[in-house]
Amino acid sequence: MSTPDPAFDAFLDRLPKAELHVHIEGTLEPETIFALAARNRVALAYPDVETLRAAYAFHDLQSFLDIYYAGASVLLTADDFHDMAAAYLEKAAADGVIRAEIFFYPQTHTARGVAMATVIEGLGRALDEARAKGMSCDLILCFLRHLSEEDAVATLEAALPFRDAFIGVGLDSSEVGHPPEKFARVFAEARRHGLHVVAHAGEEGPPAYIRSALDVLGVERIDHGVRCLEDAELTARLARERMALTVCPFSNVRLKVCETLAAHPLKRMLDAGLAVTVNSDDPAYFGGYLGANLRETCAALGLTRAEAVTIVRNGLAASFVDAATRAAFLARLEAAVAAG
Repeated sequence: MSTPDPAFDAFLDRLPKAELHVHIEGTLEPETIFALAARNRVALAYPDVETLRAAYAFHDLQSFLDIYYAGASVLLTADDFHDMAAAYLEKAAADGVIRAEIFFYPQTHTARGVAMATVIEGLGRALDEARAKGMSCDLILCFLRHLSEEDAVATLEAALPFRDAFIGVGLDSSEVGHPPEKFARVFAEARRHGLHVVAHAGEEGPPAYIRSALDVLGVERIDHGVRCLEDAELTARLARERMALTVCPFSNVRLKVCETLAAHPLKRMLDAGLAVTVNSDDPAYFGGYLGANLRETCAALGLTRAEAVTIVRNGLAASFVDAATRAAFLARLEAAVAAG
């Protein structure tokens, strides 16, 4: 493991990046949660910001989700969703993100009586403002896998009147016990409407969930996927097919998928030829946004500049954009690398 290198960090900061795995509700900082709670007169179970932040001592995915959904309870109006997304997009731009594909969970909000239109209008307004400043960004609607497929189908149907506001669907929440094939029908319907499809698989769930996401859901990217290394045949297939894996190092450590950044499998994944990317997942809860994830992971694993550039290139190449836009992104990256 190497020590942090300020020159290396500055180089990483200058690179144009894509963030392909970030949950917008997971960007709610404790201070913002309390501000929105006050604005909307929502009672919280925590007396102050410090107590809430101290509760972010997760021992697994479910312990995180319990607090995560409680935090989302402060989101009630279109302005709330706008302000949350605008704050994230500002931080992302400061990290050099030129392409953001942002997950959102309408079921978390519609179950509380918040209209689908409210969620999408607020988020969309923030994305339009970021686009006006030069960022490329889009929304991906995620289904909650601990709920039924019927609920997911109803959610997709409710969202389709706003089809132009999102580019794809994903699958998240409690992984164990909820295999991808549980959602085969709703993913087939999403593909029929021309939506991109991605799914969380191989985080806490076994490698078999990755295979099901590929073969049953027809996904175009795997979110997380770190447990693929337990299956040599699957690993070889992912490498051969250049299937992008949206890895989230800080998240994996905070949720005990691995014990430390130095023990993270990302270096082994790179060595296996996998198209790994680095992302922040739920940065307000896991201790850092994309820039910090990239800098600290590179330092902990002793990655070279070439390896770091490969990770960033993988992210830009895996973006859901047209060929000309992707080529322009990659050209910007090569220019930044050449500039040193």
